[in-house]
Amino acid sequence: MDKWVDVTEAFSEKERHYSGTYLEIDEVYGELLEVSLFSSLEGPYEIYFSFERFYGIIYAEEQDAAVEREQVKKELLQEYLDYKEPRGDFIDSFAKKHKVCMPGNILFDASSLFE
Repeated sequence: MDKWVDVTEAFSEKERHYSGTYLEIDEVYGELLEVSLFSSLEGPYEIYFSFERFYGIIYAEEQDAAVEREQVKKELLQEYLDYKEPRGDFIDSFAKKHKVCMPGNILFDASSLFE
């Protein structure tokens, strides 16, 4: 049976620093689920998740980030175990509940072009 696997160490220290954040933990479940936590000194923490075609970022305050990340893992895993892919109604309710964001840099980070 699959389980959550911490793959944080697969990233170099340099790679863990990204756009003003730092990758604290990155966990995967099989090849379909990923949930990561990025800390920040200047803003909210970021929880990145992906589940097939459904992915995004959830912002959380530092003191709430670990609990929120665990809740996200639990909900994504349950949907995976029940249906093997994210259903439309799940995506809608999950996105609303967790205030999922789709920042522009999730697809393309152009900041290095302006340095």
